[in-house]
Amino acid sequence: MVRGRGRPLAAPHEPRRILTVAEDRHKKTSPYTADRGIPGAFDGETVTRRRFMGATTHTLGAVAAGAFALPALGFALGPVFERTKMPWQSVGPLTDFTEDTYYPRVIQIVAGIGEAGKTTVYVRKRNPAIDTEPGGKSAAIIISTRCNHLGCPVRFTQAAGKFICPCHGGVYDFRGIREGGPPVRPLDRFYTRVDNGLVMVGPRYSVNSQLRRFSPRDPGEPLDGIGQYLYPARFSTPEKPGR
Repeated sequence: MVRGRGRPLAAPHEPRRILTVAEDRHKKTSPYTADRGIPGAFDGETVTRRRFMGATTHTLGAVAAGAFALPALGFALGPVFERTKMPWQSVGPLTDFTEDTYYPRVIQIVAGIGEAGKTTVYVRKRNPAIDTEPGGKSAAIIISTRCNHLGCPVRFTQAAGKFICPCHGGVYDFRGIREGGPPVRPLDRFYTRVDNGLVMVGPRYSVNSQLRRFSPRDPGEPLDGIGQYLYPARFSTPEKPGR
């Protein structure tokens, strides 16, 4: 329509159709971007180009991060789940030892690292009168020299019949049971057996104040009461070799 000087008349506005509840719900939940009113959408498109590129970038970033993180994680956690086998080692004939004192012997606890993998243990014959701990059937007793406070090496003092830690004053009796000082449990022990008259030493194990056996624990980890549950054994605990 033209009126006056030829200026076009504005077309009357068409009434806006009000969407029903079902139509509005369909528009919001439609898988197509055009139905959801996303700018720049194409008919039949379910994912916008921006979202697709963003997802691709995030995926590639995750793959790159995994390529760096997984090898490092495997290197760090691998030894935790690795169980090593400690072979039986001879510490000498049973006739070299007596029931009333300990004799120091050197054994290998970590192979392949030379002198750093060796440690000193104390060996004596079992005395049935005092060695009444559960599970004790071997003819020899082998005790670790590592103090269960912070791991310092203890020494057996024959005059006193006790193990003394020079670092912080830990004291253990003749059987290795804590008598005083900061240690939290008795000295660790080693599995033993006698083959052809030779005393053989196997893996280390820990004990509580009743000399009940547990898998090896680190210094400072008590095994009496709730302590045995607060400090579980590690996956890297050496396997007990077959007899």
